[in-house]
Amino acid sequence: MATPVLFSLSFEQLVAAIGQVHAELAAQASRAVNTSLTLRNWLIGCYISEYELRGADRARYGDKIIELLSERLMQAGVSRSEARELRRYRKFYLTYPSIRESLSPELKNKVLPFATTVNFRESLSPESGVAPYELLSRISFSHIAELLRCEDATKRSFYEVESIQGCWTVRELKRQIHSLYYERSGLSRDKQKLSRLAHQQAERQGPLLDIRDPYLFEFIGLKSKEVMGESQLEDLLIDKLEEFLLELGHGFCFEARQKRILIGDEYFFVDLVFYHRILKCHVLVELKLAEFSHENIGQLNTYVSWYRKCMMREDDNPPIGILLCTHKNHSLVEFALAGIDNQLFVSKYLLELPKKEEMQRFIEEQLAAGDSGNAGHKRTTGIEPSDDEGSN
Repeated sequence: MATPVLFSLSFEQLVAAIGQVHAELAAQASRAVNTSLTLRNWLIGCYISEYELRGADRARYGDKIIELLSERLMQAGVSRSEARELRRYRKFYLTYPSIRESLSPELKNKVLPFATTVNFRESLSPESGVAPYELLSRISFSHIAELLRCEDATKRSFYEVESIQGCWTVRELKRQIHSLYYERSGLSRDKQKLSRLAHQQAERQGPLLDIRDPYLFEFIGLKSKEVMGESQLEDLLIDKLEEFLLELGHGFCFEARQKRILIGDEYFFVDLVFYHRILKCHVLVELKLAEFSHENIGQLNTYVSWYRKCMMREDDNPPIGILLCTHKNHSLVEFALAGIDNQLFVSKYLLELPKKEEMQRFIEEQLAAGDSGNAGHKRTTGIEPSDDEGSN
């Protein structure tokens, strides 16, 4: 059937047509970025693995190859080239050799020097439970990073299939692995019923690129600040909070916003990081657009503990955490001392940091201003203000 000419469309059909084109092409772009990143990581793993096996001067570097390569790549600005990531890429290549079948002719030429070795490896490495194209186009590299933790090939194939069929988010994949879904399925008498229950309760991802994925946003050159904001209100509050603390004159020196830290195998993001020149310690600030919960203070305390172990210098005092929790016109400020037992320091900390009342007044004023703005927006446009309350 011929496509209707534009002037024959109704206005509602025009809106629907543009929306459909946008959704389809945005999804294509999402898949293209995901695929490019995954192929990049596979090729990096290919180069490293084959160099370690046949490199002309590999003996000169010995077991320091990965560390030295990481240092050079990071100097050259190659994203996600830490030593632990390079080892992950190498494992990716060795675990999924059949991805070579999905390479374009141009990319295949890049692995031709290793072609014989790659074919040899295919006979030794465990195969994927899904076709290479499906693996590349349907899940992100963050999914693959989780799958690589499964040493058993059958278990890994099980989660590949389930993750793709269920359109699982990375968080859902991790949850299912930690809940021993594979093991429970093996013991279950009614595997189909268990599968239906698992997928009914699963968190699903949309067709579009999740730009918050650390691999993806670094691959396409974005900074943490550009992608980690949960909502317009949260972005605005953090902007104002940064200005507020710097203008108080208490000694705050700004260091970072959405500071990425690595704890174990996971990345986390601290809303604001300052160094206090009077207290001589780091001050970490977390904002939650929700009521206070023990999970919030536990998360902040984890960040403070990490800073104490990994960032604190000999002449520094222990880091401090400030948690701001908001709910409508209420606010609660909590301080995480992270085991500080020096009472003299605690007294000085209470003296030098902004008073709790100041922080409460600030957050309430900002929330009130935000509510006024939303009300005005509602009156003039007829659009309901969003209740999008995010959490990091």
